[in-house]
Amino acid sequence: MNDRYLEALEQYEMEVTTVRKGRGAWICETDRGMRLLKEYRGTVRRLEFEDQVLGMLDTRTSLRTDQYERNKEGELLTMAGDGTRYILKEWYGDRECNIRDGCEVRQAIARLAMLHGQLRRIPFKEEWNMGSICKESPDREMDRHIREMQKARNFIRGKRGKTEFELSIMGSYDYFYEQARAARDEMKHLLETQENETGSYTQTVSIGGGERLMAAELFDQRAAADSPAVPSGFGLCHGDLDQHHVLMGRGYTAIVEYNRMHLGLQVCDLYRLMRKALEKHGWDTELGLSMVDSYQRVRPMDKRERKSLTCMFLFPEKYWKQLNFYYNTNKAWIPAKSTDKVRNLESQEAARRQFIRCLTEECG
Repeated sequence: MNDRYLEALEQYEMEVTTVRKGRGAWICETDRGMRLLKEYRGTVRRLEFEDQVLGMLDTRTSLRTDQYERNKEGELLTMAGDGTRYILKEWYGDRECNIRDGCEVRQAIARLAMLHGQLRRIPFKEEWNMGSICKESPDREMDRHIREMQKARNFIRGKRGKTEFELSIMGSYDYFYEQARAARDEMKHLLETQENETGSYTQTVSIGGGERLMAAELFDQRAAADSPAVPSGFGLCHGDLDQHHVLMGRGYTAIVEYNRMHLGLQVCDLYRLMRKALEKHGWDTELGLSMVDSYQRVRPMDKRERKSLTCMFLFPEKYWKQLNFYYNTNKAWIPAKSTDKVRNLESQEAARRQFIRCLTEECG
């Protein structure tokens, strides 16, 4: 048994009573409460950024986060004898958000809105201006996915003796491709309008063609009250939000795992969690609109943010994922579940379009 993690635990000011293996980590019961120890492969600078941001959040209310712990030397990163690097952070023994429970999802979304509100008020530090907090703008990401869809379609079109999956893709491609283009064009229009009104959004919050973010400049602009130069809905985002990163406690909700936190449109977090839930609920329109309402009761979105959210839902992300997975894996054997997933997308499409229509009406 590899006990090198014990060397790391000995370097913290705490008494460990029990340790059990978790998902890629060790969950520790200590005299200071539950902690989670895991290997770390990122940079110290990135780790300090996450720690400082999480330390500025007010977690005395119903929102909790997994704040990092420093070792006896005051460092966030702890080294075992074999060179393996570890981090330790607060943890919670609560269950993950039940994505099939509409009430629980709405509660999670309300806490997300609370988190976003706090993240938008955090002042920027110059040392945070680094590539890992940068993300390409939504329209560029959509454009990249469209090119990937085209590559997969062109490959399938040139094949002889197509499989059931490939025939299903060819039958539905044009429909979903037009949705993707419409979503990309509308998102691009929204961001270009923003750019004309407030300055260059794409140069400020995305990396493309070798450009580096000018995050400090944007945060300085945001610091001024009601500054018109701040892109609508822009701020720090969780970056990887799903039900697995939302833990439901008694009287609180813990949103954890900020290793993909970045600057961008915060509605991306909302979209990701909502999409996961709506796929499980057959794109129930009433539930979807109630999720948006739960978010806006805590942090109201302006018209441009709401339209951006609509664009994200219009883009056929699940369809793109199936195509991209197919194109980048062994095509000699295609799992039956891949065909089932495409057929399920087609069967849910009427409900999905109904939700998007209603969301568009709600968003104005």
